[in-house]
Amino acid sequence: MYWCQVNNKYFEDTDATLVELSDNIVSETCQIDEKISIGLDAEGELASTAIEHASTQANMREVAFQRVMAED
Repeated sequence: MYWCQVNNKYFEDTDATLVELSDNIVSETCQIDEKISIGLDAEGELASTAIEHASTQANMREVAFQRVMAED
């Protein structure tokens, strides 16, 4: 199983959040709506998500991560 590090970056000056889901370079950006876009790598796999106006679109005061292990 492949695990990667997920990086969350909040840019206070532009009120934008970037969630990097892989180390792959984004080769194409697709606009989901006027505030959300996704970045795809060269193979079309999801590499990042960007949220504009993040303070009104998501609770950016605190970001938490929880890994839920699969049950056998």
